[in-house]
Amino acid sequence: MRTALDSSVVLLLQRRQPGWETWRDKLTLAASEGPLLINPVVFAECSAGFPTAEIALREFESIQIHYDPISADSAYLAGQSFLRYRREGGPRNHLIPDFLVAAHASLQAERLAALDRGYLRRYFQALKLLT
Repeated sequence: MRTALDSSVVLLLQRRQPGWETWRDKLTLAASEGPLLINPVVFAECSAGFPTAEIALREFESIQIHYDPISADSAYLAGQSFLRYRREGGPRNHLIPDFLVAAHASLQAERLAALDRGYLRRYFQALKLLT
């Protein structure tokens, strides 16, 4: 089972914020079931502290997190979902990167590891969440 990771989870682990041990354990179990994936949005948000992209990629790979590009179909789904969100009066609290992460997980993984976010359940109803 492929598990896409949201930057909220990756940053929580990197910063060892409260609850990071629980997420470490959940992701260790998830990694035993299949690959852990980060897309370009998550990579951009979580690699800022590394001196180079190559080093960041190597560090993520060393903890079994794999870089997975966003497909055109996933990008399209993100755009359509974001359009619906805005047409329904959704505030600018969530931007297209949030929808790219969810769409990538919807089409290119079987679930998304993320801190619970209500909009995910509304706009990506079939998406399984690891929370």
